Amino acid sequence: MSGEVLSQSEIDALLSALSTGEMNAEDIKKEEEAKKVKVYDFKRALRFSKDQIRSLTRIHENFARLLTTYFSAQLRTFVQISVASTDQIPFEEFVRSVPKMTILTSFDVPPLDGRIIMEINPNIAYSMLDLVMGGKGTSVNKVDNLTEIEKKIMSNLFERGFEHLTEAWANITEIEPMLVDFEVNPQFLQMVSPNETVVVISMNTVIGETSGMINLCIPHVVLEPIIPNLSVHYWMQNNSLKEKEPKETEIIEKNIKQAVIPLVAELGTTEITIEDFLNLNIGDVIQLDQNINDPVIVKMEGIPKYSAQTGKRGKKMAVQILQDVKGGEDDE
Repeated sequence: MSGEVLSQSEIDALLSALSTGEMNAEDIKKEEEAKKVKVYDFKRALRFSKDQIRSLTRIHENFARLLTTYFSAQLRTFVQISVASTDQIPFEEFVRSVPKMTILTSFDVPPLDGRIIMEINPNIAYSMLDLVMGGKGTSVNKVDNLTEIEKKIMSNLFERGFEHLTEAWANITEIEPMLVDFEVNPQFLQMVSPNETVVVISMNTVIGETSGMINLCIPHVVLEPIIPNLSVHYWMQNNSLKEKEPKETEIIEKNIKQAVIPLVAELGTTEITIEDFLNLNIGDVIQLDQNINDPVIVKMEGIPKYSAQTGKRGKKMAVQILQDVKGGEDDE
């Protein structure tokens, strides 16, 4: 029943209609039951839940960021790639949605079965090709006349870019993408049956002044073994319980120890007027507030950490640490 509240006059009119026979209570019940029936199209079977689609979107948002970094470095120009939508549709609908002549690369992703297709809009592909060849990123759509050299350059560029899917999928499974086919006509794709459900991730792509779409088509057969890994529960459990390998921890600690930080031994401070500061000349002496026999303060990133005494080590100026400074800012 609807949550709408009836007025007193509407209630009176309804009761009057029921009492005079103008309306039948059984007809009202049947009408309510009829509204609960939903039309289901078996050609557009929804085999992924909304939760799983959201997980796929998050995964490929990370993939889009990795592609942005990769193509920016390779093409040395402004690149922006972001996920526009994630949909589950029949494979034949995906084939109909792409241009008649476009750039299609298909990849095996062992140990998973099936292949993933990456469709790149010709405007984007030719802009990339022009930049790789030393041009300004001009896009000229002549996809039906690609030379073998152009195909090789494009396939190498997209194959190295697709390798970043391994990192994007690391939280759900380990894969080893391998380029197996390069096509320009979607009608030649016989990857799965026409009614097979596929997930299509569409990514807005900007290369310099050229824009277009990059689409990933992932069949259900590829994702079927790892569907349980797409749940929010799995992600939360995986992130909370996953521990770093000892070797990985050792590498992180080693890199942190090699980080460079500024260390300053402060001999003393003083205050002077702006007039005195402006009139300073070579040979003038500034008297500090600190006694020469007092220990100096050693600061890291501007934070007092140690007290020390000044001296020499060989022919170089040095300080000897005496003790930690307690109670200072950010003191651990």
